[in-house]
Amino acid sequence: MSSDYRNFRNSVPWLILFLEAVFIVLFYFLVSDDGTSRSSTSYPAFQDVNHMVIFGFGFFLTFLKRYGFSSTGFNLLIIVLGVQCSVLTEGLLVFLLQRENEDGLKRITKAAMSMTAVVISTGAVLGKANPVQLILMTVVEIIVFCMSRWINNTVLQVPDNISMMYVHLFGAYFGLAASSRFSEPPPRSEKNASTPKSDLLSMLGTLFLWVFWPSFNSVLAGNNKSKAIYNTYFALAVSAVTAFVLSVLTTKDGKLRMTHIHSAVLAGGVTVGYAAHSIEYPWIAMILGLLASVITILGSYCLQRCFNPALKIHDTSGVHFTFGLPGVLGALAHVVLLVIKRWTDLPRLGYLVMICVGAFSLTISIALLVGFITGLILNLKLFKTIPVSKYFEDQFYWEFPHLAVGF
Repeated sequence: MSSDYRNFRNSVPWLILFLEAVFIVLFYFLVSDDGTSRSSTSYPAFQDVNHMVIFGFGFFLTFLKRYGFSSTGFNLLIIVLGVQCSVLTEGLLVFLLQRENEDGLKRITKAAMSMTAVVISTGAVLGKANPVQLILMTVVEIIVFCMSRWINNTVLQVPDNISMMYVHLFGAYFGLAASSRFSEPPPRSEKNASTPKSDLLSMLGTLFLWVFWPSFNSVLAGNNKSKAIYNTYFALAVSAVTAFVLSVLTTKDGKLRMTHIHSAVLAGGVTVGYAAHSIEYPWIAMILGLLASVITILGSYCLQRCFNPALKIHDTSGVHFTFGLPGVLGALAHVVLLVIKRWTDLPRLGYLVMICVGAFSLTISIALLVGFITGLILNLKLFKTIPVSKYFEDQFYWEFPHLAVGF
C-alpha cells in the first residue's frame, strides 16, 4: 500500500498543478468579460444548475458502500477542473472563429451543464478509474463534447438549447465505450454492492437532481422558459409515479426496490429535454415521462442480463439505462413531435428531420469512437491502472483514522 500511495502522491498533485497553471495562462489570453452588465442567464438559474451538478451527481454516485469519499470528492475535483476547461474551449472557438462573445454568467452556466456529460461517463467507470485517469478523461471528453456541440450548432444549425440536451447521450455512450476497455470486476464482488446507508445518500442525490432538473432543461430555452419548466415537471412527476408502480410489479416479492426508484424517477427529465420548450400540451410530456420510466426499468433487466455480458461491459452506475436509453427515446420523440407539428410543410419537414437524425447520429458516433480510444489510452501502463482487487475501494486514496473501528 505504501508504494501505491507514493505513486498516487507523485502523480496526482503535479498533474493538477500543471493543468491549473495552463488554465490560468490560457485564461489570461482567451477569456475576458465583454463588459455586458446584463446577462441573458439569471444567477438563480446558474445556481440551480451548479447545485444539480455538484450536490445532485455528487450524492447520486455514492451508492457503493466503500467508495463514498471518492464518489463525492473526485466528482467535485473533475467538475471544477472541467468547468475551467469548458470555458477555455468555448473561448478558443470564439477567438478562432470570430464568434460573438457571450456574457460570463452564461458561459459558466453552459460549462456547468456540459460537465453533466463527464459526470455521467464517470458513473460508468466508477470505482475502476484512478484520479489521473478521471482527470485526463475529463479534459478529453469536455473538449470533444464542446466540439461536437459546435458542429451541431454551426454545420447542422441545431439550436443551442437543443444541442446541449445531447449531453446525456454523449456522456452515457462515451462512458460505456471507455468502460469497455477496463477489466471487469468479479461477478459477485463484495465491494461492488450497496448498503442501506449508501443507498439513502444516493437517493438524496436523486432528489437534488429531480428538484433542479426543470432549471436544467429551461435555462437555455430563451422566451420559452416557463413552458420548458412546466413540461419538465410533469414528465418527471409521471416518471416517478411509474417507477413506483413498475418497481412493485417487477420484483419477485412485490416490494419496492431502491435501484428502480434511484434511476427511473429521473428518466422523464432526460427524455423531455429535447422538446420541453416546444410541447404545447402537458399530457404529451406526461406520456414521455411514462415511456421513459418504463424503458429505464425494463432496460435495466435486459441490459444487465444480456447486453452488458455479451459485450463485456461493466456499467457501474447503470448510466446506459438511466441516461442513455431515455436520451435515445427523447431524441426519437423529438423527431416524431416535429413530424406531427409540421406535417403540412413536407419539403421543410424532410430537411428538419434529417438535421435531427444527423445530430443524434453524430453525437453518438463521436461519443463511442472517442470514448473507446480514450479507454484504450487510459489503460496504458503509464497511467497505473488500478488492479481489480482494489476496485471500489476508498482506502486506496483516502485516509481513514477510524479504520480499526468498523470500516
